[in-house]
Amino acid sequence: MSELFIVVGLKAKPGREDQLRRDLSDLVEPSRKEDGNISYGLFEDQKEPGFFVFVEEWSSTEARKKHHEHSPHIQNFHKDGVSNVDTTRFAHILKRVASTGTSN
Repeated sequence: MSELFIVVGLKAKPGREDQLRRDLSDLVEPSRKEDGNISYGLFEDQKEPGFFVFVEEWSSTEARKKHHEHSPHIQNFHKDGVSNVDTTRFAHILKRVASTGTSN
């Protein structure tokens, strides 16, 4: 299995912070229920309201691709909700270098 980690930073358009927060929050639960999703979290910068960061973990590139290209909730966001995004500040695909936790 080739796990995949994604972090994406989105800045809301001025005055649209609350709407984008709702739109992005609506993506979390359906995404967590998708096959291949390990974790899917949405965060907001404490010092910069309206700057949101997704942290995603997927079991494979294929699972994440299916999510991004075919999930109805993601497609709806790209059709409607993305209009509340001012900029995508970053989008990184990461691989694990080291991990904390218990060893077996």
